[in-house]
Amino acid sequence: MMWAWALLPVFLAVWGTAGLWTVFGMAVANHSVNLTQQFPYISVCGSYRPQSCVFSQICNGCMLLVLWISVIRYQQVRDLGDKCRCANLASLVLVFISAAGLSLLANFQVSEWFAVHMVGAGLAFCGGLLYLWLQLWLTLKAEPSQDRHWVAPLRALLCSLSTVFLIAMVALHVQGRQSLSAMLEWALVMTYFLLYGLFAVELRFVDCFHITVQKHPKVTAWWPGHDFCTK
Repeated sequence: MMWAWALLPVFLAVWGTAGLWTVFGMAVANHSVNLTQQFPYISVCGSYRPQSCVFSQICNGCMLLVLWISVIRYQQVRDLGDKCRCANLASLVLVFISAAGLSLLANFQVSEWFAVHMVGAGLAFCGGLLYLWLQLWLTLKAEPSQDRHWVAPLRALLCSLSTVFLIAMVALHVQGRQSLSAMLEWALVMTYFLLYGLFAVELRFVDCFHITVQKHPKVTAWWPGHDFCTK
């Protein structure tokens, strides 16, 4: 079932989107945030109990799914001709940096350890955006290429929107326009989920996935007077 791997990106998009809006709903319902005063950042919604526990689990789940999807995509590009080797390897490094940031912001709430949370957010947002731009390059240059004619323009549009959202979010936050900045943060994260969900197009061509630990295992045989290895 080649299409089965395509369910991973779809599940990530659904899991992340539904999970974060659930956290938002919980925060509004228990009055942790007040929408009449200010539209809340995602991190603010996830800062207070009990939704802080849900927030951490949602982000940790997203982190694992992102890594799983990205490793499969890395191996897919490598196995289908290994074009753009440097870009492919750089994208893998970036996604691990982004995932580390996501882990930090998930487990160090903004109300508990602000500096660590913000470092994590910076790594997650910026590292994730650079990774997605590299994936656009790989869409244009690497295999599979069957759906390149429509995937590349859509990915370019979403990456461009993400870049605009990220820059505007930071600029508005610096200007003290917190509600607008928070709305852009939500828009940015939802766009990220759309971009990761788009990996379903490439992953539907994956028929198997395995990690090779040792290409040529050695078997050692020993008898009295003999000590040798055979491949």
